[in-house]
Amino acid sequence: MGESRRIAAYGVCRDSRGAVLLARGSSTADLPAVWQLPGGGIDHGEHPADGVIREFGEETGLTVAVTGLRAVVSDVLWGRHTDRVIYDVAVRGGTLRAEPDGTTDLAEWIAPAELTGLSLMPFTAELLGLPPTPVTTPPPAHFAVPPVEARPTRGQRFAAYGVATDPAGRLLLTVIAEGYPGAGLWHLPGGGTDHGEQPVAALLRELAEETNQVGRVTDLLDVTHLHRPRALGPEGYPIDWHTVRAIYRVHVDAPTEPRVTEAAGGSTAGVAWFAPAEVAELPLTDVAASAVSHVSAGLGNRG
Repeated sequence: MGESRRIAAYGVCRDSRGAVLLARGSSTADLPAVWQLPGGGIDHGEHPADGVIREFGEETGLTVAVTGLRAVVSDVLWGRHTDRVIYDVAVRGGTLRAEPDGTTDLAEWIAPAELTGLSLMPFTAELLGLPPTPVTTPPPAHFAVPPVEARPTRGQRFAAYGVATDPAGRLLLTVIAEGYPGAGLWHLPGGGTDHGEQPVAALLRELAEETNQVGRVTDLLDVTHLHRPRALGPEGYPIDWHTVRAIYRVHVDAPTEPRVTEAAGGSTAGVAWFAPAEVAELPLTDVAASAVSHVSAGLGNRG
């Protein structure tokens, strides 16, 4: 069976009794009669937070607001890798109903005591603190992995990046190589995840390849996205790229002299440690500038 990728967003929504809102797969779903958190695949160019609000409306009839970022997880089912962004959401309006003619046929508030009797998607079980049951059923007849395009003109990409600091409060940044979008700008260590790879594992791998550092991921800071309708990269022709990026806080407890170790032809041209005051003078990518602002105040207050 081939391989494919998708990016999806889901929401954990609880009522005043502690019951969680779940949706059941319909006969047209990949896994009929299996329950999961409301949500689903995001559209091309759509921020995952907007996607979860849209999906809640379609699947449950409820209007919700995102109140927090809970987790980012990945899994593979029948050769399809799904990156799942999980938010906390709160109901703001609407009336609970089933999705008309969709891949879910029922939406219900489920009390904690009732969860153990349900057939749950593995990622949903884990997020609710229950042991996951692996999917062993074969793919349904309608399931198909799209063929790999020889010359793709549009694509979605999931990536993991780190705001990496050392005990002295220095920030670790990389510079983008020629031939890649943003060439010459300073960027966060990290990059695209491989098929079957968890975001945290991907970030630690990229950190080693791009900087030769060993890091420790401590926090999930944010999930952002970037839509470049005509991104020009090493392919040599424009591609409509939509990238979703998980941003983590990373500590490098025993920093060394950084160097790029990835194979020749990679997207990283150089790497260096910078004091917080030095970072303000650098030409940064948008994601680096935004992410560094999350931690720069605390770093600047070190004695």
